[in-house]
Amino acid sequence: MSEEQIIHQETLAVNPSDAAENELEKAIGRQVRAFRKQQHMTVVELSKQASMSPGMLSKVENGQASPSLATLHSLSKALNVPVTSFFRLYEEEKEAAFVKAGQGLNIERRGTRFGHHYQLLGHSIANRYLLEPYLIRINQESDVFPLFQHDGVEFIYVLEGIMEYRHGSKIYEMHAGDSLYFDSSAPHGPEKLTKVPLKFITVLLQDSHEFD
Repeated sequence: MSEEQIIHQETLAVNPSDAAENELEKAIGRQVRAFRKQQHMTVVELSKQASMSPGMLSKVENGQASPSLATLHSLSKALNVPVTSFFRLYEEEKEAAFVKAGQGLNIERRGTRFGHHYQLLGHSIANRYLLEPYLIRINQESDVFPLFQHDGVEFIYVLEGIMEYRHGSKIYEMHAGDSLYFDSSAPHGPEKLTKVPLKFITVLLQDSHEFD
């Protein structure tokens, strides 16, 4: 009996038309491929170490075959990872936050008392990281305010208006369509409101739940 026949006996073919039943196979396949690439292994190299054909490994990685426990055990040994690690993507709960135009949650932050309006567009916590995207609006009655400074990183994308934005010792003149990605541990914030109304998206990623 050939190696290909042995591998086929170890696996169950998956009906590609049944997408729901194929989610587990796809999740396992994505994890196998990710681990293989992390270790800079080719399909041929991994298939050889796991005693399976490159064709069958390719089917597993693409979610076109359901590997048996024996096959998963061989792959785990070849990749030096626990068998349970192949199921992580399937077991994880996937998040999604959909916000209709104008329906973001109004949030009070330090700039609120200066006339700056913050609308939270989503909220996601992964491991120890906090990710929060905001839509910020500044009008004629708004003032600039003391600079922010906190842990993490931040991304800004200007939708409307012009402002001079400070990051550390540098000042960036930002127009609609401009973006800025920076380390938030340096003092940062609007330095001058050149053209209002001003509207921009800011996304914050921090290590803790504490904002300035």
